[in-house]
Amino acid sequence: MHRAIEVLSTGVVYRNPKPHLRAVHAMHPTVSLLPDGQLVSTFDLGQGPESLDYHTVLSRSTDAGKTWQLQGPLVEAPKGRPTTHSIRTSALSGGRMIGLGIWMYRDDPEEGVLNRANLGYVPSDLFVVDSSDGGKNWSAPRLVQPPFPSPAWELCHPIREMANGDLYVALSTWRGWDGELPCGEQAGIFISTDRGQTWPIWGRTFDGRKTGYIHWEQGVTALDDGRLVSVSWEYDPKSGKTNATTFTTSNDRGRTFASPKPTGFLAQTCKLVHLHDNVVLAAYRRNDKPGLWGTVARVEKDRWVNLSEAPLWQGATSGMAGVGNRSEELSGLKFGFPQMTLLSGGEVFLVFWCQEDAITNIRWMRIRVNQ
Repeated sequence: MHRAIEVLSTGVVYRNPKPHLRAVHAMHPTVSLLPDGQLVSTFDLGQGPESLDYHTVLSRSTDAGKTWQLQGPLVEAPKGRPTTHSIRTSALSGGRMIGLGIWMYRDDPEEGVLNRANLGYVPSDLFVVDSSDGGKNWSAPRLVQPPFPSPAWELCHPIREMANGDLYVALSTWRGWDGELPCGEQAGIFISTDRGQTWPIWGRTFDGRKTGYIHWEQGVTALDDGRLVSVSWEYDPKSGKTNATTFTTSNDRGRTFASPKPTGFLAQTCKLVHLHDNVVLAAYRRNDKPGLWGTVARVEKDRWVNLSEAPLWQGATSGMAGVGNRSEELSGLKFGFPQMTLLSGGEVFLVFWCQEDAITNIRWMRIRVNQ
């Protein structure tokens, strides 16, 4: 292993400024680099990870991430049926920003998002929003019709762009509130060929319909040679254990994917950013050791070659050990959801959520991969 991963600096995008006065829980950040050099991060705020005030906000940095200005919510909750929501955002070519969101219908104010009895999910709808001014103003949400029906979906990834202009976004099927999942456990990508107006194509990355394994929180990126590569957190809901991390690639712009193969590490919530020459940086909550870790790897034709690894943040253990209620374990995680963007100088800007001193923050890191 000949590459070194170096954390150059770190700081906080958001931290509850008055924890003595009110509880504010921050989770699920994304980060985008705009053409003018500004960084935009969106993330979720609420009294708790499943609270009735849970919603997405935007923060902006004009000094390369050193300081951040909170600018408020992206959308307003619809009138009528009570909802909470979460949105993943990204920057596309031409200066456009786009977000994929989920309305979570909160009909019972005494229930969370997850059914503690069966890992089911509240009724929900997916939607898309757009911004043409760097995230200052957003369009009204428009509902997304998935390529096939699933009782619910895991919203795990921002929308990304392929070289030919097609858009893709990674999702996984999820059980309905009563535990039903007629389509089975599947992970894949929705593909849009009309810039996000419709999403009719499904490219299956990982198939758990026979095994019952859940493939959570995929990380997907495009490589130099045009392939898409995806990694996933493979979880066995029966045993409550995390399986070894695998990867898969597509040669046809996400329509089909190869059989999964091992990466050589054991990860939860692994995300990817492409560096160069089919080399990626993977950031993940490590299952067998505490903390957030990074691995630099080269993705060959049918092999994942790890080049270096390093801890990025070591504030907590991974969780999800299979020793308690599955929904309670998931809701009780202490950090995760790393998201990255490549800066103009080749460095990586990473954001993730983490609990520090009993306060859940959005933290940033500037990372250099030494050649």
